[in-house]
Order: sequence, then structure tokens, then C-alpha cells
Amino acid sequence: LKTHMQPERVLYVSSQNNSAIFPAFANRLEYSKEEKQIVITLHNLWKNDSDIYVCAGVLKNAPSLSVNRSGTMMLVKETEQVYCGNSSWGINGLIIAVALLFSALVCCALYRVDVKKYCQKKTPNAVYEDMSYSSRRSTLVRT
Repeated sequence: LKTHMQPERVLYVSSQNNSAIFPAFANRLEYSKEEKQIVITLHNLWKNDSDIYVCAGVLKNAPSLSVNRSGTMMLVKETEQVYCGNSSWGINGLIIAVALLFSALVCCALYRVDVKKYCQKKTPNAVYEDMSYSSRRSTLVRT
């Protein structure tokens, strides 16, 4: 039960697990029940949901409610909701465009510079003369 600002029923759960969520909280309330404990979760709170919530029991053959006075006070502050669903597409598009332009710039730079020239092994400019015994024999001068 909401008790102070706008008294109204929120949820009814019987011992036979029959339940009723009242219209003001339809699609905004979930609950779970284990033995004698009930956990209630409210979603999408509005400012007018601020109130003191208490649990009340209805005893068989009793005309009145048995209310647990140690309720829960809930204060909902109004917040500004910012919808930014489309702005992320703009940011992602900008990042992709910058990445594509950067890769095009790198490709152009590599195309202009002769990369093969820098990647090949250079052969030294040297002349070798064979000085082995077999080659010297043919060049002997005899007198």
C-alpha cells in the first residue's frame, strides 16, 4: 500500500499465490515470493510515486487490515533524461571516416616513395680476383 500522499493499493498477493498488480503500477512492478517473504521491485518511477509504502495483511474473518507500520519511504527526484541514440551513429561515422582518410594518406605516401628500394639487400660493389693455385699456373711466365 501507498499510505500518505495518495493512498492506493499497489500489489495484492494471497497465500494461494493469486496476485493482482493495480493499474497505476501495471508494467512497472515485479515481485518474487519465497515462503513468507516477498520482494517487490518498481521500475520507471515517476515523481508522484514518492510515498511511504507499507505491507498490510488481511486475516480471515477480520474486517480490517493489519498494517506493518515500519514502512519504506521512497522519494523520487525528477531527473533530466537525455536521449542520445542517434548521436552515437554520428560519432561512429566520424571515427570511421577519419580512419579511412588516414589509411588513404598512408597508402599515397607509400606509393610515392619507392619502398622496394629500401627493402632489398644491397650487393656490395667489389671486384674479386681469383688467386688460387690452379688459376695462377696458367698465368706463369717462363723464361
